[in-house]
Amino acid sequence: MAKGEFKEMKGSLTINSENIFPIIKKWLYQDHDIFYRELISNGCDAVTKLKKLALIGEYDKKDEKYRIDVYVDPDEKTITVCDNGLGMTAEEVDQYINQVAFSGAADFLSKYKDKANSDQIIGHFGLGFYSAFMVADRVSIDSLSYKTDAVPVHWESDGGTEYSMTEGSRDSHGTTVKLYVNEDSLEFCNRYKAYEVIEKYCGFMPVEIYLHDVKEEAEKAKKAEESEAEGNKPAEEKTEEEKPINDTNPLWNENPSKVTKEQYTDFYRKVFHDYKEPLFWIHLNMDYPFNLKGILYFPKINTKYDNLEGTIKLYNTQVFIADNIKEVIPEYLMLLKGTIDCPDLPLNVSRSALQNDGFVKKISDYITKKVAEKLSGMFKVSREDYEKYWDDISPFIKYGCIKDEKFGDKMKDSIIFKDLSGKYLTLPEYLGDEDKDSKEECPEEEKEKKAEDGNKEPENRDSEAKEPEKKPVYYVTDEKEQAQYINMFKAEGLNALILDQIIDTPFIGFEEEKHENVNFVRIDADLTEAVKDNGSVSEEDKKRDDKLCELFRKVLRDDKLNVKVESLKNEEIASMMTMSEEGRRMQEMMKMYAMYGMPAEDLSEKDLTLVLNKKNALVKRLTEDKESDITDMIVKQLYDLAFLYHGSLSPERMTEFIKRSQELMMKL
Repeated sequence: MAKGEFKEMKGSLTINSENIFPIIKKWLYQDHDIFYRELISNGCDAVTKLKKLALIGEYDKKDEKYRIDVYVDPDEKTITVCDNGLGMTAEEVDQYINQVAFSGAADFLSKYKDKANSDQIIGHFGLGFYSAFMVADRVSIDSLSYKTDAVPVHWESDGGTEYSMTEGSRDSHGTTVKLYVNEDSLEFCNRYKAYEVIEKYCGFMPVEIYLHDVKEEAEKAKKAEESEAEGNKPAEEKTEEEKPINDTNPLWNENPSKVTKEQYTDFYRKVFHDYKEPLFWIHLNMDYPFNLKGILYFPKINTKYDNLEGTIKLYNTQVFIADNIKEVIPEYLMLLKGTIDCPDLPLNVSRSALQNDGFVKKISDYITKKVAEKLSGMFKVSREDYEKYWDDISPFIKYGCIKDEKFGDKMKDSIIFKDLSGKYLTLPEYLGDEDKDSKEECPEEEKEKKAEDGNKEPENRDSEAKEPEKKPVYYVTDEKEQAQYINMFKAEGLNALILDQIIDTPFIGFEEEKHENVNFVRIDADLTEAVKDNGSVSEEDKKRDDKLCELFRKVLRDDKLNVKVESLKNEEIASMMTMSEEGRRMQEMMKMYAMYGMPAEDLSEKDLTLVLNKKNALVKRLTEDKESDITDMIVKQLYDLAFLYHGSLSPERMTEFIKRSQELMMKL
């Protein structure tokens, strides 16, 4: 078609619902600000196509400076998106805009599939374009194709199904889309709002994007003209270099071996606005069976104060899609911060949801695998660094082991625990059988003997079926509250693990399930034989102990009170409380149910046992002396002291304890 031969066209837009989802301008996208992403993506798509045509020799301007310009005009209430890509002919506008049944990108790839790589082609031009009508009453397109002797085309529609198309006036290849913004969406004409949205969705697009405030730039030009008209020489100011909004080559595209620590931390601060340095990171780079790149950061988290939910930004060919899509990122990795770019993501028309569950599951599995490999590799190669990070990363590792069996299997040998001395140990190291797997196999003659024995009928099948004896793993949940028990352990050279995080309660059950020969026991659940000074006990001693138990039940007015009299090595300890592991776990479960509004029985005292140390001078006095006017007070005092060592007293009991302490001091 030669210039001047263009005939005005009018008609109705064609929507072919057999090939795409029905397109409704007001409901295709959930967020109205998405139109910026779609229009700029279309411009980026057009530029990318033209660059590829130049590479294969179908366009001769290889060194052209490509860009996308966005103009906001709050006075005119317009937004203009302009690119210098390959542009469109009238026939192409009719095909991609009027007949919204074709995808510009799909058609382009089909035509050039043997000549051009499909990377970077992102657009559904017709579909993305229609997002403009969410914020605009009227939209126009001015486009000129790169093809020789192409005629510019002007297209316009007021958002209904009617359009007009005439010869345009654009004199350089590319496309300009102009939005006449409706009253409800004027905020998008504001430069700062536009910058915020474009930076969010298009911050890493592969074509440079420049934002202009028409009003602001016009005022600057006017002042310069007025100054020049008055005969003033313009000041020789160093003009500020024009800078694009976006980074066209994000760090995840770089070769990990060439990226410095400073570059990783700078990128982290820029993207996540977190000025605490990340602990470490994983650079993902995969080409087969799907294309995926990204960087996952392990942030330093104060578990008491910080929000445990991180942010993982998902991109499709450097175009932002969404945060924390759970189909792609396993739930337990959500406390990480990072960026993942996967051009192969099966997105729906509006890019707001994922399709093809099987493919997405493979992506999720790959991410999980790489994280597990990084962590287990660090444990084997740089255990000192791994231990340094453990307190920060352990919550998500433990949660991951519980939630994902594959992740748990990969991490099982890399789980460590901090002990009472601050040293980090694996479970086999704590139990002292870490060398069990590395022991030499038995000699051949021993193997033969075992084989012979295996052919014999077992004399006692019941004895062979006995369950292996479970080894206790002692642990601490609160170093302050359990200080008395910790001191007893240390005095006898015993060790315990510190498990003081919320996730540790379910993780203990998980570990017991994985290690059938292990039983986790909190340090105050019972008194190990190592802290006792057991000797022979006469009948007279038993009677004396029983009498002491009855005295406590009588004074405390509790016939069902659990009382035990023991002989402890530490004579300074008078009384203490223990609670069975089963009872305490039941209590914690009941408290959890109570959080969800379910009734929970108070097990706080029912499952407790008061332990009295008969080697302590104060307990001896109760045993040997006849009842005095302070006997009841001493009994109550020892009971409350045991509670204090075990945890805390209620406000009422604390008040009574202080009052009684003062009375005892007065009497003594």
